[in-house]
Amino acid sequence: MPTPRVVLVTGASSGFGRLTAESLARAGNVVVAGMRAVDGRNATARRALEDLADREALQLGAVELDVQSLQSVEDAVDTVVRAHGRIDVLVQNAGHMAYGPAEAFTPEQFAALYDVNVVGAQRVARAVLPHMRDRRSGLVVWVGSSSTRGGHPPFLAPYFAAKAGLDALAESYAAELVRFGIDTTIVVPGAFTSGTNHFTNAAVPADADRVAAHDEEYGALRRDLTGRLAETVPTGADVQDVADEIVRVVDLPGGGRPYRVHIDPSHDGSEVVSAVADRIRAEFYRRVGIEDLLSPNAAP
Repeated sequence: MPTPRVVLVTGASSGFGRLTAESLARAGNVVVAGMRAVDGRNATARRALEDLADREALQLGAVELDVQSLQSVEDAVDTVVRAHGRIDVLVQNAGHMAYGPAEAFTPEQFAALYDVNVVGAQRVARAVLPHMRDRRSGLVVWVGSSSTRGGHPPFLAPYFAAKAGLDALAESYAAELVRFGIDTTIVVPGAFTSGTNHFTNAAVPADADRVAAHDEEYGALRRDLTGRLAETVPTGADVQDVADEIVRVVDLPGGGRPYRVHIDPSHDGSEVVSAVADRIRAEFYRRVGIEDLLSPNAAP
């Protein structure tokens, strides 16, 4: 029987992260669910994971992990490595959405969203990757968004900009890790409007006067847009599909994992654009003689 993989999932208190942690544990992996305030506002989520682990005899637990705190990140990674000896898979899932007119968000709000969605992933990567490099094996899964290259509806600018940054970061890391035997997979979910707390917990603009200035022309559309987005998602679309795809990727042998996968029931076009972009990137790498930095399953 193969040795279970040790997996750290960030942002695992709810949504994609929680479903992924539970699904990976049910698939036989040792899973540590990173989340903030495990003894505070997320204590209920932590206890739910512990209860599930007890009921189903899973190797599943939680660790305090705030991606906006370097100390928290380093402490969490040290805790996992001390307990399990290694980290085989890192799932970079932590993130936060924002909804409202771009102009009405302050620069500080933009910076905070970037810190959660991009800089937070950098903090975690810097803490985990030395352990993977020492072993010359591992997998980093980056949970992106179809907004990076697909349809770009308005009122989500801070989130879209941050997710585009995360995608660029993931692409660079992929090239910088492949010689160490570390795989990269970028998972691209579509706009699931139910089954997660993305829209429910989305940040809102701090500048109420700027919001009001947009209301006459855009207020009705802003209030209606989430409903329009929901209509693009077919009946039966399930956010569990995202977790199931991550389980499938993790279960594949090293060197045999896909570079990018899409789970987008709304078909906003991201998959089409990504195929072209990834092919062009691969062609450019070959032109400059660095084709060995391409992931084994990168675009031909």
